[in-house]
Amino acid sequence: MRCERIYSVVHGEATVDGTGVMVDRLWPRGVSKAETSEFLWLKNVAPSPELRKWFDHDPKKFEEFSKRYREELNANESEDLERLLSLDEATLLYAAKDAEHNHALVLAQWCAEAQSQKT
Repeated sequence: MRCERIYSVVHGEATVDGTGVMVDRLWPRGVSKAETSEFLWLKNVAPSPELRKWFDHDPKKFEEFSKRYREELNANESEDLERLLSLDEATLLYAAKDAEHNHALVLAQWCAEAQSQKT
């Protein structure tokens, strides 16, 4: 599983491998749902609104954010998470500007670990 900024994909600067999966709780500004209709939107795998607001895209909080988000994922029993884990190949799409400190990276790593435990 890899991660790409949705704006890069929409503007042709990046591609999607396998299934494109939007993993933000809120739909990104300026992105038409019509032009991304082939992508899944699994908003229930995103961090809780409270955690997202606490993090506030502050790189200094990323380590603690990652820990808290993993705790949320471990407790998440949504169909969205099961669907994500069932995909053979996927590109996680996110809107955050910071490519090194965002929830999609944590989610991709968590999914890889969860999938390896199933085998």
